[in-house]
Amino acid sequence: MTTSNRHAEIARAIQAAPLLSPIANQLLQVTAKADHEMKEVIDLVKCDSLLTARLLRVVNSAAMGLVHPISSVDHAVSYLGERMVVGIAVAECTNEFLGKALDGYEGEAGQLWRHELFTAIASRAISRHARTPLPADLAFTAGLLHDIGKAILSEFLCGTSRELVAEIVRGDTADYLTGEQERVGLDHSEVGFELARHWKLPEALAQVIRHHHQPETVAAELRPLVYAVHLGDILAMMGGQGTGSDSMKYHLRQEYAEHFTISKDDLALLLLECSEEFRKVEASLASLKET
Repeated sequence: MTTSNRHAEIARAIQAAPLLSPIANQLLQVTAKADHEMKEVIDLVKCDSLLTARLLRVVNSAAMGLVHPISSVDHAVSYLGERMVVGIAVAECTNEFLGKALDGYEGEAGQLWRHELFTAIASRAISRHARTPLPADLAFTAGLLHDIGKAILSEFLCGTSRELVAEIVRGDTADYLTGEQERVGLDHSEVGFELARHWKLPEALAQVIRHHHQPETVAAELRPLVYAVHLGDILAMMGGQGTGSDSMKYHLRQEYAEHFTISKDDLALLLLECSEEFRKVEASLASLKET
């Protein structure tokens, strides 16, 4: 298959990808604004009875360990935080798409979603160490969506992962991103960027998706956000939540230290902290699958 034909097939796969629900898209648009208020999030949730029911189910799940049940949307959103609201909204409409097995990466069903979730939690934790103010919940949302391109690119990489890993180990290929480009002509960050356009995501989120492996290439004003996700991505892989054969096959850009006051000891503590929060959040979201 020629490169142009393969690109055309990828473009068709992007167009065929399921769209985000209106409520998820609205929440992403609102929470991407630095000056938004919690009331805007609450008002959106109140307009969607299904999301309201989902939130109340999660907040009252055994994983949350509440003594007294919560019955109001206002209280539920305030307790969970907008990051969980966005996470639940996105999970509801992408469960099948982001939850499928990544055969091209030798990743199991659910592995991509767990990686996205851990990266989101880590990106948010890292944002608290930023040298300049960085919205923590925006970092969470960006982390939650950073690898969406893999859900598309995976089928075009089937049967190549072991050879690619061997090339990286031998030093013949720089990293997994380069290997994707050599085999398909595109990498998952480029494919993810086009999917972000298809989904009409806020520009800041689209840029994170495009540059999260090469944060030095993004516009200066977005670098702290992109570096937060870049580092969060690495922490997720270190925490055992990669997406398959590509885990730990990317370069960590040491320039992250220009944007965050994080030492090696801090990274170890962050990994422990994020691993614990990941287990709690994953358990609470599991209540959505219960019948």
